[in-house]
Formats: sequence, structure tokens, C-alpha cells
Amino acid sequence: MRPIQAELLDGGALYREVVLGKLAHARESVWISTANVKAMYVEQGGRFVPVLEVLDGLAARGVALRLLHAELPSRPFRAEFDKRSRLVKGGLELKVCPRVHFKTVLVDGAWAYLGSANLTGAGLGAKGEDARNFELGFVTEDFDVIDRVTALYESVWSGAECRGCRLRSVCPDPIFSGGGGPAKKGSPGGIRLGKTRRLVRPAAKRS
Repeated sequence: MRPIQAELLDGGALYREVVLGKLAHARESVWISTANVKAMYVEQGGRFVPVLEVLDGLAARGVALRLLHAELPSRPFRAEFDKRSRLVKGGLELKVCPRVHFKTVLVDGAWAYLGSANLTGAGLGAKGEDARNFELGFVTEDFDVIDRVTALYESVWSGAECRGCRLRSVCPDPIFSGGGGPAKKGSPGGIRLGKTRRLVRPAAKRS
């Protein structure tokens, strides 16, 4: 064990520090990991806007955005996402892994939030104190913590965890879809870092 410098936050303080204080002002990258993804509103310029509007603005400035999630995002989130061509075309990269349950926000590779709150209105969003979830989390600039969180995130994101996963048969979109022996770089089915995976939707019913 070793001491680290960190700040423990709860409730609305998580929203103010993680979303308004850091995420909205990212300069290089934002990596988010969450179990659930729902429509979420934040304060910007005296009004409440979807968090996707904030992410769209970051993408316009060249900030690299990743969203790693366990479940299909809510219908309102998907509808809002589809309105934003910059995000749809890869400005926001999304990958799904049903085993993801760690919640983190990594900003510029130099600041991290770790805690219980998902990317939802009642988690990291602007819900009132009497309506939001009871959440706890800490924020830190500790290099070792950030390195370990980044390593886990990258391992899942790249598909390195897929080969031995026992849930691949129920995974909606395996990140590594190759079979057999070890994958070779550049080979079909091999791991491709940073590949955008679109939201998978059920096929429309024919009338």
C-alpha cells in the first residue's frame, strides 16, 4: 500500500467536478467507462443541454472521445446521438462489453474519476439533490492510479480480454471476433485499436 492524493466526492459535487469542471474543458482526450448510458443534461451557457452537445463541441476541437459501455444506450440517448453527424462519423467512438461495470472518466490522460456513478442523469448528470442517486467517487491526478485505470480500459477497448471471455456467446458485438490461435497484427479478425463500433440496433419490423 502507498498513500495517494485524492478527493472524495458525492452527490452534486460529482456532477460539478467531473462533468463541468474537467470533462467539459478537456484539451486532448476523454475516455468514459460506464455500465449504463442514458440521456443526460448538463449546464452550459445558462441553459441545460444534452451531454452529447458538450461532447460534440469537444470533438469539433479535436478532442479524442471514447465511450465504453455494458448495455445498449437508452433510446433518447441514441436519438440524440444520431442527430450529430460529427459524433456518428467517429467523433465519439463507442464499444460495448457486457462485463464492463467500472465507472471512470479519464481526462487528458492526467486526471481520473473512479466511483459508482454511471453516465446517466441521476448519476453524473444535473439532477436535483432530492432526485439524484446516492453516489460516491474520488478524483485524482496520481500517475500510478491513472496508469492502472488506463491499462484496464485499453485492455478491454482493444479486445485483449475477449479471447478468454466466457460471455462471448451472449456479447452483442465482440470487439475481437477472431477465433483459433493468437491474432496477428493486421490479420482479419485481429485487434484494431480505436476502431469505432456503431450502436447496434434491432432490425426494423416489417409491416
